[in-house]
Amino acid sequence: MGRLARTEGLTDVQREILATVREFVDKEIIPVATELEHRDEYPTRIVEGLKELGLFGLMIPEEYGGLGESLLTYALCVEEIARGWMSVSGIINTHFIVAYMLKQHGTREQREYFLPRMATGEVRGAFSMSEPALGSDVSAITSKGVREGDEYVLTGQKMWLTNGGSSTLVAVLCRTDEGHPEGTAPHKSMTTFLIEKEPGFGQVKPGLTIPGKIDKMGYKGVDTTELIMDGLRVPADHVLGGTTGRGFYQMMDGVEVGRVNVAARGCGVAQRAFELGVTYAQQRQTFGKAIAQHQAIQFKLAEMGTKVEAAHAMMVNAARKKDSGERNDLEAGMAKYLASEYCKEVVEDAFRIHGGYGFSKEYEIERLYREAPMLLIGEGTAEIQKMIIGRRLLEEYRIQG
Repeated sequence: MGRLARTEGLTDVQREILATVREFVDKEIIPVATELEHRDEYPTRIVEGLKELGLFGLMIPEEYGGLGESLLTYALCVEEIARGWMSVSGIINTHFIVAYMLKQHGTREQREYFLPRMATGEVRGAFSMSEPALGSDVSAITSKGVREGDEYVLTGQKMWLTNGGSSTLVAVLCRTDEGHPEGTAPHKSMTTFLIEKEPGFGQVKPGLTIPGKIDKMGYKGVDTTELIMDGLRVPADHVLGGTTGRGFYQMMDGVEVGRVNVAARGCGVAQRAFELGVTYAQQRQTFGKAIAQHQAIQFKLAEMGTKVEAAHAMMVNAARKKDSGERNDLEAGMAKYLASEYCKEVVEDAFRIHGGYGFSKEYEIERLYREAPMLLIGEGTAEIQKMIIGRRLLEEYRIQG
């Protein structure tokens, strides 16, 4: 491991976990990632390896069979995995968010029912807020849940569901108007439903259809889908936390830790791009010497290395803030914004260092060049992050009087 992106103050257990994950990435992910990505093939063997390592239960409390580790440990593991192949980190991210939401907001019965099986990877989680006409405007959700006896009947269409096909548990945000008088703020009439389903595509249960995978520019291997509910019946005890109207807050809490995850992914992809760029620059010869000896390339490497280091430091700070129990939406927003922007820039500089070969599918940087843009929009666009950051800064620095 190089000098960049090291984390001080880790325990022996954390260092051991990270060393194990890095070894797994170097041996099991990097050698096959580009081939699988070009075929848009789900990495079944890699996922089974992650299960054996216990990563699906990394932050699930020990009482439910997990490892009970911190958000920092998880984020550093994600950074390592994204360094190998960003899609693999996406496979565990939505699972982790649903497990976190259950741990924080679920009833005792919901935690006992889902978390032990999520810790082993037997139950795989996905979460769903977005809709085809929605984007970042969560308050405009149209999917509805209507109470009928001991059940809710759900109707609506969801979009951009990571792990939509492979998951067996989906946390879905819908509008529920029961008990909320007319004129109630939209975010106070939303509810998170825990939908159990079979993996696969098509009609996976009565009233629930998962169409085929969306064909994407990058972020391949992981399945991204729509989710269509047409009279889907969900038991009332599958309302997250047992109370309607709390869904928006529950989802935002999940997205907050998800933003640390996306920042970690940006750090991992940027690290890999730097590794590829600095290696190629020492191998490629022009004008009688390695291109690393040209000042123009050294300037690029200097900028890339600085960005890798800065993004990592902000990501670690955001994770530690959340672990301490403090509010971290400002730090998470800053980390996600900076890491995703820097990732794009570092990947592009590595691409430029490769010259014409960067455009060839034989070289790994071509894959990274298509993957990096997803981080600019995942878990909230850069523009949304800047709105969050700006509002929080005005709260912190409000003029008195």
